[in-house]
Amino acid sequence: MERDVDLAKRAKIIEWLKTEIVDHMAHLLKAIWEGSSHKITDALASLVASSYILGRRLGISLRSLDEAVLDKMKKHRQEGHQLEEWYGDISALEEHLRKR
Repeated sequence: MERDVDLAKRAKIIEWLKTEIVDHMAHLLKAIWEGSSHKITDALASLVASSYILGRRLGISLRSLDEAVLDKMKKHRQEGHQLEEWYGDISALEEHLRKR
């Protein structure tokens, strides 16, 4: 019985986190529309934090997620991603994550 309750609780938390991510995305889009730098930063921070927590709840360590983002940035940089070519965004993010 206790195991069933724990599984149900874990499933409920995962579903709740998924809705939080959708809500944060909606707040981000609204903040962009309003042009509020403070609200954009807040929404992005919430989106990133919720993504990390959802990953953790799904069994992905924070370190593994960081490494996956770094790997993705490296791949994008090597493939000549347009954001890298135009603005250097990919290497800037990669450097930021490596310095943490």
